[in-house]
Amino acid sequence: MSAPTLIASPHNSMVQGWRTLNRSRKARMEAGGFLAEGEHMAQEALKAGAATALLCAEDALARYRALTDQAEAGGLPVYALSQRALEAVADTRTPQGVLCVCRMPAADRLPDLPLVIALENVQDPGNVGTVLRTMDAIGNAGVLLSRECADVFAPKTLRATMGAVFRVPVWITEDFHGALEALKARDYRLLAGALDGTPFYERPADAERTCLLIGNEGQGLAPETAAMAQQKVRLPMPGQAESLNAAVACAVMAYDILRRRLER
Repeated sequence: MSAPTLIASPHNSMVQGWRTLNRSRKARMEAGGFLAEGEHMAQEALKAGAATALLCAEDALARYRALTDQAEAGGLPVYALSQRALEAVADTRTPQGVLCVCRMPAADRLPDLPLVIALENVQDPGNVGTVLRTMDAIGNAGVLLSRECADVFAPKTLRATMGAVFRVPVWITEDFHGALEALKARDYRLLAGALDGTPFYERPADAERTCLLIGNEGQGLAPETAAMAQQKVRLPMPGQAESLNAAVACAVMAYDILRRRLER
């Protein structure tokens, strides 16, 4: 195997480019790429074939030998970064010492799946990442996001996905209502999570394809979005809480949809 390319200066043009990917949504969209930071995320990126380069701290090359060997075996460039260069690139305060440069998945639309979660203006990165992680656990599920949602490929969201971003189909759209109409045309039944909905557990039999709409943490779904659904549903809350966390509500409903599917 060839020796990794050493980059010592934090002002190196490549370092600055990687730094921008970690800090700017616009830069990620223009480049069609993002950074996956940490050992677990780097492993997932390499396993999924999404990585285009591996970045490793110069003093951590021995520790991550399995990852560098895997990257080189796949024909990927490996860069050894000085501590100062690594700190310039990394998002975390105490970086683990390894990152992957990754390409964004191309998605003009979601594939035909039994379950699609449609997120409208969900702005907490932890919520968006948790929804992807939940869909990864459920399997055969995808996520549709309005442009105003937290960026799936931002560092905080990526960490919350725990690698699910490399396995769950994601579609980010400028035309959220148009995307929902397209799903309806593909025989998806739209269920809207809403506090004024009918009891979720009393809903009729689920369709072969279901799209579950989840709205903004504070405002919920826009009225015109909720009106697009065939049914509005709410979870029972006999306690004193006024609402559930968006990702938690999504997980509870999605797993009951899965339960019914498995029973069939």
